[in-house]
Order: sequence, then C-alpha cells, then structure tokens
Amino acid sequence: MLGVAALMPHLAAANERCEAERLGESPPAVNLRIDNDLLGSGDQDQGYTNGAVITLVSPDLVDYINDPCLPRIAHWLNSWIDGNPTLPADQKNMVFSIGQSLYTPQDWTRSDVIKNDRPYAAIIMTSFGYNIRRGSLLRTTQLRIGVLGPIALGEEVQDAVHDAIGDDKFSGWDNQLRNEPLIGTVHERMAKYTGNTLGRSELQWDVISHWGGSLGNAFSHANAGAELRLGWNLPDDFGSTPTRPAGENTAPGGAFHPRRFSGHVFLTSDVRWVVRDITLDGNTFRSSHSVNKRSFVGEVGVGVVLSYDKWKFALARYYRSREFDGQTDTPVFGSFTISRTL
Repeated sequence: MLGVAALMPHLAAANERCEAERLGESPPAVNLRIDNDLLGSGDQDQGYTNGAVITLVSPDLVDYINDPCLPRIAHWLNSWIDGNPTLPADQKNMVFSIGQSLYTPQDWTRSDVIKNDRPYAAIIMTSFGYNIRRGSLLRTTQLRIGVLGPIALGEEVQDAVHDAIGDDKFSGWDNQLRNEPLIGTVHERMAKYTGNTLGRSELQWDVISHWGGSLGNAFSHANAGAELRLGWNLPDDFGSTPTRPAGENTAPGGAFHPRRFSGHVFLTSDVRWVVRDITLDGNTFRSSHSVNKRSFVGEVGVGVVLSYDKWKFALARYYRSREFDGQTDTPVFGSFTISRTL
C-alpha cells in the first residue's frame, strides 16, 4: 500500500491541472475493496480466503498521453506502451490498482503438503486499466504485473490478522507456491440495456452483459455473464460488481450528482472456461504442489449498493462452483467496497 501513498501527491497535482468543469462532471475517485470468506460464510476460512485492493480512478479524459488530469507517471507509462487508442469514444478513463490475494487449503492444522487440497498461495498484483465508453457499450483492458510466493507476504498478513482477532494461525505456509513474476492482461466488453421504471413507482432497472477473457501466466480464461440491477437513481455506469474489471465506480459514468441518494440491489452471474489458474496449477517454471482444476467454473453474486454525495458503499456475497476435483465445500465469500470521489 506504500506505492499508493507515494502516488497520492501526483494525483493531487494532476487534479490541480484539470479543468474545474470536467472535475465537477466526472471527478476522480478512490476505492477500497475487502474480500473475505468469513464475510460469506461463518464456517469457511479456506480457498480464496482474503483479498484487499486499492484503486485510483481518473476523471473523463481527452486522451491517455497528454491529458493534464493524469499524473506524469501515467503520461510516461502510456507513451511507453503506446496507450492512446484512436477508437471513437464518448468517455474514457484510466484506473490504477494494487492488491493482495491469499489462498489456503481447508485444514489449517496440518503442516505437510495436503495433496488433495489447493496449495497455499499469495499474490500481489498491480494493474493499469483503460476504459472506453461509447453510448451503452464499454470496452475495458487491464495490464497486470505482480508477484507470487513468499515475497507477497501472505503468511505475515494472515498471521497479523489472526493475531488481531484471536484466531489460530495456519500451519502450512512453508509449503506455499514459490516466488514467480506474474504478467498478464484482461479484456472485457459490456453492453447495457436500460428498462423503464416499474409501474408508477420510481424503481429503475437495467441489465449489463459482459464477455471477455484473461491471458497470462497467473490466470488465463474466457468468460461471459450478466448483471441485473434494481433500485432508485441507478448510476449511469457499467455494473456494481466490485470484483469485475469495470466494477464498482471504476468505469466512465454519467454526470456526477452530489447530495443525491442512490440505492439498489444487484444479481450477477459469470461462467468461465479456465485454461490456467496458478493458484491451482502451481508454479509455471518449477515443480510445485498442484491439484486437478475444473475447466468450467460458474459464479453467482448478490449485493446492495448505497451512495450519497461523494461516498458509495457496496456489500456483496458470491457463490462459486467447485474449482478442482476433490474440493469439499463450494466456495462462498463476501466483498465490501468503500468508494469516495475526490
């Protein structure tokens, strides 16, 4: 998280160079997301057991290279990767995130390798996202760079949390997947259909479909799904699912409405054809613990989102099908997101 703190002065300086009118219509934002299996089910402390992500979101941009709303480090990065697509767009923005994910087997008492359960694994990943909106269509691309293994400090973080809440420590972290650099990309396209209000009420609804995939030595998959939202003053964005690439408060939206209350519930689904998952397949370039993953994985999530003025809160629970042969319990985890416009 120190890297994010170091970037904050650059973000503030970029804001000072932005036009006041543009910031008023599409202000930058900061999101903090916490995922944990204990938020999903009281008797689970396994699988994808914990995750934390901080995301910085730019305002609507003129372009990705010269726009004064971006800090200089983003100008340099986008020039280096030629990150200035000439596709027609009504709105575009850029996001930067850094986060950690922890994965553990079911039996926390064993210190040996549990051959029929998933490996211990920890990942720290940074991503640079590029969103392009045209009407009710959105395309988002993320470049991801990170590390797997002891260098990601999974054992230290989990031990500190368990010490703070008085829980027992997991005994098998010495068997975690070894250090490995990670690189990959994620691309998704979304389409939104907005329905009429329900009867004479002010309830609104919309449906957002998505399809895309990921390619890299950490995760490679193709996926598709949809999200249904129902509520008051639905945001003009592309979804309320915090775990998705263009999820909570990260994709270009309509005009910002300060001092307005908004609330809605959502139901989301996703189906993946999984080619590679390093947390199940093990290290890429060396022998390691692994399990037989399942090629197709489905997920359903339900949640609620509340926002007022500059603040937004999202709480969700996700139910996932079994990810590998021999997995005893179906994965359930919760996600809580706090977002604030600047």
